[in-house]
Parts: sequence; C-alpha cells; structure tokens
Amino acid sequence: MKQKQHKQYTLADLVQGLDVIVQGNPNCRIQGVCTIQDGQPGCITFLTNPLYKKYLSSTQASAVVATAEDAVECQANVLICKDPYYIYAKIAAFFDDKPQDSPGIHPSAVIGQNCQIDLKASVGANCVIEDNVKLAAWAMIGPGCVVGACSEIGEGSRLEANVTLYHKVIIGKNVLIASGTVIGSDGFGIAKHKGVWHKVPQLGGVIIEDNVEIGANCTIDRGAINDTVIEQGAKLDNLIQLGHNVRIGKHTAIAGCVGVAGSTTIGSNCLVGGQSGFVGHITVADNVVITGGTEVSKSVRDPGIYSSGIGGLVTNSEWRKNAARVHRLGHLIQRVKALELALEELMGREAT
Repeated sequence: MKQKQHKQYTLADLVQGLDVIVQGNPNCRIQGVCTIQDGQPGCITFLTNPLYKKYLSSTQASAVVATAEDAVECQANVLICKDPYYIYAKIAAFFDDKPQDSPGIHPSAVIGQNCQIDLKASVGANCVIEDNVKLAAWAMIGPGCVVGACSEIGEGSRLEANVTLYHKVIIGKNVLIASGTVIGSDGFGIAKHKGVWHKVPQLGGVIIEDNVEIGANCTIDRGAINDTVIEQGAKLDNLIQLGHNVRIGKHTAIAGCVGVAGSTTIGSNCLVGGQSGFVGHITVADNVVITGGTEVSKSVRDPGIYSSGIGGLVTNSEWRKNAARVHRLGHLIQRVKALELALEELMGREAT
C-alpha cells in the first residue's frame, strides 16, 4: 500500500481544463484545502452556502472558489465559476491522500477455482474469493472482503474492508462500496402455508452499473426472479436497505437510513432525503425530490417535490400549507365552537 506524496500546485495548475476565471495571482501556490471560517494561508476553500458569506471578506485562505457575484467581496484570490461546489470537488481530488493499493494478491487471501484476476487488480489480507470470480484491471478488494461465486467486479472498482458480495453479483466500472455493506443476500420472500412461513428461493442477482457509490453498512437484496439493479451514476449514503427487485435510476442520490421495499422502482435524477421509506411495488418518476422523513405510500407519476405527514403523500407545497394550518388548529376549534353556539342561539330564536 503506497501513501500519496503531498504536493503543491499553482492555481493555474488546479483549474486547467475547468471553466474557471482566476481573479488574482494564478501562480499562488496551494498545498491543501480548508473551511472558509478556518482559512489558512496556502489553502483553498469554497463558498456555496449563504450562511458562510460573512467569512468571505476575512478568511485567511489563499484562494476561494466562488461565483462572480460573491467574488466582489473577497480579498483573497478567487476562482470564479458558476458551480463552486463542483469545481471545489475537482480541486480537492488533487489533495486526496487516501492510500493507494499496489497490484497483487495478499498471501493470506483465499482464491477459488477458475477465477480470472487481472494482474493489475489488488486483493487484500484475509479476503475470500470464491470460484469463477472475475476481477478486472485496477479492481481493489479491501481486507476481509468476501466475493461470492460467479461474481464480477469491473475495472477501477473498489471494495473497502469487510464488504460482502454474495454469488452472481455484477459490479461495473469505477464503483465504490464502503465497509460493512452486504450485496446479494436473500430478499424477504416468504410464503405462508397452513400457518407456517416457508422460504421462497431468491433466484435473481444484483447488478451495480458504472460509477455508482454505495456507503457503509448498506444492505442490497438479490432479486427474487429478476435482478435488483442500481443504474449508472447513482449515489447511496450509509445505512440504506434495498429490497429484492428494486431498481434505482441513473444519477439518483439517496441519503442515509432510507428503506425501499421490494419491487419498487425509483427513477433517474431523483433525490431522496434521509429516513424516508418506500412501500413495495410502486414506481417513482424521474426528477422527483422526496424530502427527509417522507413515507412514500403510492406511486409518484409526475416530477416535483414531495413530502408526507398526516394524510399521506402530497406535494411539498401542499404539505407546507397543511403544516402551517396544524399550528392554528386550537384557534380554529375555538372559532367553530363559537359559531356552533351562535347557530344554536339563532335556531332557538327562530323556534320561538
């Protein structure tokens, strides 16, 4: 395992090939990153959240990534761009000091029969690679991982320590899976007969397409018949459960502690807030935002922002109106009582 060497870069080096204008000294040397409020000379930071704009004029950072509008207030060098967070992500990669694994198979690893392991792949200590597994070039299998029989891991993909892949799991290129995640375990399929639950064999697999990221301690069940699929570019946070036959669309991002029941499809370019839950056998359209803590109890057919509370799933704008009305319930009840009393008095007068 090789450690990256710390380097310095000029601002001109860092923005090469990016749609950025350097306001200030392009030869300013940068050796790391920092937050805007704790800025340090020789470091670069960024501004996206307006709450931190108050630090823009006083930060000690040598450079700031910001929009043209915000650059006016900054005394440091500024990398002017339309999307500061994206540009910061590209620049931060220069300073990523994550250890790089050398190709090869650790002596303590157990390798099954008929495996195809590229000479540029890396297999860490105490790994178990079962029969008929394929590892492409630059695939990295961290210490303590298990890769089940007939699974495939694509070029440049990385399994951090103690990831478990069951049999017939297909991983594409440049996929990152964090520690503790389990992919391909049996889905929750049971059939009740004469008062006794019987296991339904889960005969599908799991397909993880290119450029997917999966956080720590996620569980992704194999399909019951067809495969469970996560399409290219999707990003999953920690502690996510996907049931059997779930399909996650391209470039959808899901925050932590989300559960998706079996046979549900979430479309492309969706954003799912943390602690949300999806019932099974529903479909969510492309370009949908689910706010945190939402119970998705029915299919969502149109793009938009959705939330839930009392009364089930509604558009976020309707939910916000209802939430405001809840705080007025006590006042409204008193008004209704007063109106009922007035109506009783009026009806009494008419009766006499």
